[in-house]
Amino acid sequence: MSASNSAPKGWTPSSWRAKPIKQSPAYEDPKAVSRAISELQRLPPIVHQQEILRLKKHLAAVARGDAFLLQGGDCAELFDYCQPAAIESKIKLLLQMSLVLVWGADKPVVRIGRMAGQYAKPRSSPNETLPDGRTVPSFRGDILNGFELDQRELDPQRLVRAYHHSAATLNYVRAAIASGIADLHRPLDWGLGHVRDPALKAKYSEAVTFLTDMLRFMHTIGADKNDKLDTVDLFTSHEALVLEYEEPMTRLLPSSHGLSGGGSSSNAVTSPPLAYYDTSAHFLWIGDRTRQVDHAHVEFFRGLANPVGVKVGPTTPPEDLLTILRALNPSCEPGKVTLITRYGAARVRELLPAHIRAVEGSEYKRCVVWQCDPMHGNTQTTTCGIKTRHFSDILTELRETLMVHAEEGSYMGGVHLELTGDAVTECLGGSENLDEDDLSTNYTSFCDPRLNEKQALEMAFLIADHHRTVRQGKPLQ
Repeated sequence: MSASNSAPKGWTPSSWRAKPIKQSPAYEDPKAVSRAISELQRLPPIVHQQEILRLKKHLAAVARGDAFLLQGGDCAELFDYCQPAAIESKIKLLLQMSLVLVWGADKPVVRIGRMAGQYAKPRSSPNETLPDGRTVPSFRGDILNGFELDQRELDPQRLVRAYHHSAATLNYVRAAIASGIADLHRPLDWGLGHVRDPALKAKYSEAVTFLTDMLRFMHTIGADKNDKLDTVDLFTSHEALVLEYEEPMTRLLPSSHGLSGGGSSSNAVTSPPLAYYDTSAHFLWIGDRTRQVDHAHVEFFRGLANPVGVKVGPTTPPEDLLTILRALNPSCEPGKVTLITRYGAARVRELLPAHIRAVEGSEYKRCVVWQCDPMHGNTQTTTCGIKTRHFSDILTELRETLMVHAEEGSYMGGVHLELTGDAVTECLGGSENLDEDDLSTNYTSFCDPRLNEKQALEMAFLIADHHRTVRQGKPLQ
């Protein structure tokens, strides 16, 4: 018996081409694009559908309120970041943050990296004006063009280069985890010398003492011999902006292993159901600029079996959320869609309640994952023209989002952060109290500013403290 195809009616991996589209690259050589797409179609998947299905189960637990989602990584990943030190630093930081969140929330933590594919960035304009008055194409991420001025023309072969760098990055992630980088028997660097506020330092020290004592106790009684303490799941994600890349990476694949018997008398065999998986990553999201309900990106996403995300911002009408959810998740599958809210610190209380009420008052109650992105609504430019974010604004949006969800009776199940494991100086404030003069010390982002490793860990402590406050029945502040 042939396998059934679960694609929605009228959908194919290329049906998006008949829809209007935003942020689409205008390649000059269609034949070169076709050659690149043909090459991608011949290459093996980067991720396996069974990994995607495992992530869907984890996200269903998040939607129910039984787990917490930590997603983080670079704003715009560069091909140059495909090197051991850069990859390891992100793995270690995400692991360390997740341990703090486990301590605070008393729940499993699902880890998703913005890595192994986050090579495209939407831009407000296809061109930019240089200080000398010249106009050049904007840098749109390594998957489309290069940052250097002599590499700004769109190059279709970069689609293939993105595949190989993604595959190499994920290959090293797997190798590093298999080799013990996530082994909880190893000591972690919990240095808190950068924390200048005594009250904050005392809170962080409490968490560190608890975690280290717990691991030491487990070692003493031999409970640390469990294989699950040697490794972790780390899933990959990126914004699926360039559909010319995503389409050839989308494959019709079985949704379970092997074959199952269909009946003892007839010896009939039933093949597993087939579904379309975008094998470029485990998790993909639609950005704030491309979530129009009748446009190409929503059309492409509605046929995917992957768990997917949608950015929700100040320009999102509450009624659009239900239209998008009904397109992407008509069967109300828990955890299938993550709504990633990003308003800006000053507008959370104005906008979030209506979005929550629209969704939680519908058939999607407790079906979606509510995730806070406190980064993108809080970007500012200094007097010297440097793009930055202030830690206090990021923290304010996060706190306001947590409190609004608590007031509305919904569950903020995750956080979405732009971060790096390196000691960059791109965001102001934090316990290091970085100011504008500090930004030039080690500002390396080619796009948006990221939290450094100390600021990111501090954010994890602050989220954990909120959850402990709620669990202990204390009033929120």
